[in-house]
Amino acid sequence: MTRFARRATIIAAAIVAAPLGFALVTTTGPQALAAAAPVTASVAHVAEAVGANAADDVAAKSSYNAKKKKKKKPAAKKTPTKPPTTPATTPVDTSKYAAIENEVVTLTNNYRLANGCGALRVDSRLVAAARAHSTDMVTRNYFDHTGSDGSSFVQREAAAGYTTGASAENIAWGYRAAQDVVNGWINSPGHRANILNCTSVAVGVGLAYKTDGTPYWTQDFGRV
Repeated sequence: MTRFARRATIIAAAIVAAPLGFALVTTTGPQALAAAAPVTASVAHVAEAVGANAADDVAAKSSYNAKKKKKKKPAAKKTPTKPPTTPATTPVDTSKYAAIENEVVTLTNNYRLANGCGALRVDSRLVAAARAHSTDMVTRNYFDHTGSDGSSFVQREAAAGYTTGASAENIAWGYRAAQDVVNGWINSPGHRANILNCTSVAVGVGLAYKTDGTPYWTQDFGRV
């Protein structure tokens, strides 16, 4: 596991290689945050479908979890008060961030066009899948391609109605602007490969925020 500067962002990508269904997960964090939000970073590569060793992936998730634990405040004395009715990590309605999500699409397409790939069209089903996963990560307080219900991005796309053609997924957290998260993905080989997969023709981006302002991003790709 490689450690980078404290002010860094963790991002991850997953890709399915048609037609064999191989999966690749990449997690990396070389990019500094645009705003002060200290996080830790790590690198992991897991070829899930071919049974590669997952130790590095576990280390990456441990780094993310260690950051969460470090921010926890000392436990207060228990008092006979009622439990809160709303979780501390309840996300803001992601539909309010359609303009930012579409900016990510525009920047992604600009990069694709400059590198010989066609522009991606926005597919509402992929948008729904991406928003649902970002919201789930925020609500459940985790960072992973595997959903809290054990789902893969392929299953999440199918559940949103995109039943065939799932090709890849990029996720990220901590980046404060569309340009920052796209730059982070472009500067990571695995994520860049997902963006420059010319067989993908559709995309959906989902953004969700924790109540402390930390953004979580999901970018889902499809081939139909």
